[in-house]
Amino acid sequence: MSNVKRLFLVIAAIFSTLLMMNTAFAQQHVWQAADGVYRYGPGDGYYSMFVVTDEGVIAIEPVNIKHSQGLLKAIRSVTEKPVRYLLHSHNHWDHSKGGQVFRDQGAKIVAHVEAYEWMKANPHPDLALPDEVWAGNRKDIVLGGKTIELHYMGMSHGLGMTVFLLPKEQIAYIADIVTPHRVLFAIVPDFNIKEWTRTLIEVEKMDFQTAIYSHSHAKEPFGTKSDVTQTREFIEDLQAAIVAEFKKGTPFGKIPSTVKLLKYEHWAMYNEWLHLNVWRVMLDMHMGPFPWRPDHAYE
Repeated sequence: MSNVKRLFLVIAAIFSTLLMMNTAFAQQHVWQAADGVYRYGPGDGYYSMFVVTDEGVIAIEPVNIKHSQGLLKAIRSVTEKPVRYLLHSHNHWDHSKGGQVFRDQGAKIVAHVEAYEWMKANPHPDLALPDEVWAGNRKDIVLGGKTIELHYMGMSHGLGMTVFLLPKEQIAYIADIVTPHRVLFAIVPDFNIKEWTRTLIEVEKMDFQTAIYSHSHAKEPFGTKSDVTQTREFIEDLQAAIVAEFKKGTPFGKIPSTVKLLKYEHWAMYNEWLHLNVWRVMLDMHMGPFPWRPDHAYE
């Protein structure tokens, strides 16, 4: 066998190995929701979405540098098209770091002005400030024949909370305000309970069949609108159980250990977090809604 032929065989073997590695990576971390629409999650508890079009890729939710590097690798396992946009759902550091990975690829980083203002006032070495800031309740991004609707949900969780909707595919990307098959997150930080419930009702009215959630404890990779409804019902059931204890005269400090919602005992973190959920919602009912801010002009 000639040296040239042997060299070609070695190169072919290398490319074959790389192809298999990419395929294995895709099978492990990437799920396809529809033509050109993918969910990415490396097992760190966070899920992102990316949309592949004829003119490039739109990525949603960088999370952090490591997650973003994995997200870019996932995109490259599907396509070599350039990443044109990186979209933020809201302000919190645990969702918004790592954007520089995509800026280095030439992507434009986009966030609602309310999230941007917080990011600018609260810098982090791993947080890349957005290049494009939008205001108002709605913005559409059209790329390669695909449309993504950005819906600003107002006061609910964090700042600049945005729900993303692909109207043709009827797919939504929803961060933090819904986590299927899990009780509320720990002490329910930075949630206005009243406005969160309003937001969930508004999301229930949106036209989508499939949902990709930034967090999920469901066995299936994709959720549905019923997950939104179940989250709202959990909050309402929790409020009703607290009111029932108020009416019984149960001492304030004993209510968190008294309330049981057996309907949800199979949900993740029920034993660990339910009493914390009760404390947070009970304090909201006792003190009044918080956090709170006046409406902005664009709301």
